[in-house]
Amino acid sequence: MTECYNVPEMYGPLKILHRSHTGRLRPHEHTSYLPLVFLLMVVGLVLALYTFKTDAATPYTGPEAGSIGLTGTVPAAPPKTAATITSPKDGQHFNTSPVTVSGTCPDNTLVEIYKNNIFAGSTPCDSNNKFSIDIDPLFGQNSLTAQVYDVLNQAGPVSKAVIIFYDYSLANAAPSSILDLSGAQLLLDTDAAFRGSFPNQTMNVPITVIGGTAPFAINVLWGDSKNQVMPAASNTTFNAAHAYTKPGTYKVTIQGTDSKHLTAFLTVAAIINGQPAVASASTPAVAKKALVLWPVFAIAVTALISFWVGEKREKTLLKAGERPENVPFSTPPAAKPPASSSTTS
Repeated sequence: MTECYNVPEMYGPLKILHRSHTGRLRPHEHTSYLPLVFLLMVVGLVLALYTFKTDAATPYTGPEAGSIGLTGTVPAAPPKTAATITSPKDGQHFNTSPVTVSGTCPDNTLVEIYKNNIFAGSTPCDSNNKFSIDIDPLFGQNSLTAQVYDVLNQAGPVSKAVIIFYDYSLANAAPSSILDLSGAQLLLDTDAAFRGSFPNQTMNVPITVIGGTAPFAINVLWGDSKNQVMPAASNTTFNAAHAYTKPGTYKVTIQGTDSKHLTAFLTVAAIINGQPAVASASTPAVAKKALVLWPVFAIAVTALISFWVGEKREKTLLKAGERPENVPFSTPPAAKPPASSSTTS
């Protein structure tokens, strides 16, 4: 006779059940490609503008090897419209110097003022077709005329003359016990109605001292907050030299004083050609940064495209029912049967 006894289960009332796996990967349904593409487009636009600004800021250092530079003058008709002196009025008297001469003028011209056919100063015509300049009149009667010149230095018509009078008197002279009005009037003259140059290039202005009593002291105000004082031992012509650092139009004022304290002055225009400098000392470093950033941007774009292509391929495989990796999955171990005992009698 055989008897069977029920033995309690070894695992108790609780059991660990293994979750079944399908062996398939879940697709990435929430990858934010559109925001990433938009972000890369914004970064690319900013980088392009940054590179363009860097290239524009790079100064031109001259033609490359093997290139040929050409310069020339395009012929054009000289100005046909004369300037008009509106102030001072004809017949007006003055007892102080300087005297302001103003009026109208044609576009893009330089206005030269003459007193009794002696050059008195020059100034550009402004954007409102007007000019204004201070001159040092001669003792007595002055016949003032204006003549315009174009950018090719071609002369236009001479304006109608305006007659004024400079009533110089001892009361208007510089206070000095040695002042002597019996000498000739001190005058300054130049053959440079205007001077043209380029930034950082030396520009010469010839100055001629006429009349007065030697020695003379000449002070040149260059119009860029700098001045130059030069002595002159006699009535002579000499050069005043200066280099401007920035392009533009400057008013050069020449002042002279003789040993008897007589004074004279002259104003001419200096035209410095060229465009304002936009490059800075850090331009090479900025250009180097731009060269480094473009490869980094290209790597980011390539990575985004690679992720997108990989995900499209993964979805295609999942839809086709294929496993992305041929790796066998293990099955959970079978539960052991409960132990039993038998007795044979």
